[in-house]
Amino acid sequence: MVKRSIVVAGHKTSVSLEDAFWHALKDIARERGQSLRSLVAEIDAGRKGGNLSSAVRLHVLDHYRRRAGAAASVAGV
Repeated sequence: MVKRSIVVAGHKTSVSLEDAFWHALKDIARERGQSLRSLVAEIDAGRKGGNLSSAVRLHVLDHYRRRAGAAASVAGV
């Protein structure tokens, strides 16, 4: 578990994630052409309860589920 500080909506907060989630989050931000900070701010703004670390994990999971679903539909599965 890696705890990092990040500024979201003008306030400093910490997010604790496993390395795999940090790497995936950085990859998603890069794919979208945005900074890690702006992606986390977007996730924070859209979360419905729970803590920010959980919201980030769910966002990463949802991203890869959508990607897998798109790949499956292209393959005709």
